[in-house]
Amino acid sequence: MKSPYDIIVAPHITEKSVALSYGDPQIKDEKDLVRKYTFIVARSANKIEIKKAIEDIYNEGKKKDQAITVTNVRTVKVLGKERRRGQKTGYEPDRKKAIVTLDKGQTLEDYGV
Repeated sequence: MKSPYDIIVAPHITEKSVALSYGDPQIKDEKDLVRKYTFIVARSANKIEIKKAIEDIYNEGKKKDQAITVTNVRTVKVLGKERRRGQKTGYEPDRKKAIVTLDKGQTLEDYGV
């Protein structure tokens, strides 16, 4: 059985992913905001494992009423780009991203932003 820390490699922080984590700017009420967070995950991980790993990592030591719930997981396989090192060409390693949607009004405190 895989550890949650083996499945979730790191948060993927870009301008677009940070904007997704703030939610829709047209919604004024905090408890109606739906936030999405992006993570780099293991290439062998599936959506069910990713959902369980996120909930396990972020619900450690929290009470039931403060626990987060993941409502949706979307995955993207990103192929490595071709890179040159002098005259030799090679490829960056392939990776997998997961876009995790939380329930309304929930946030991840230590996402890395």
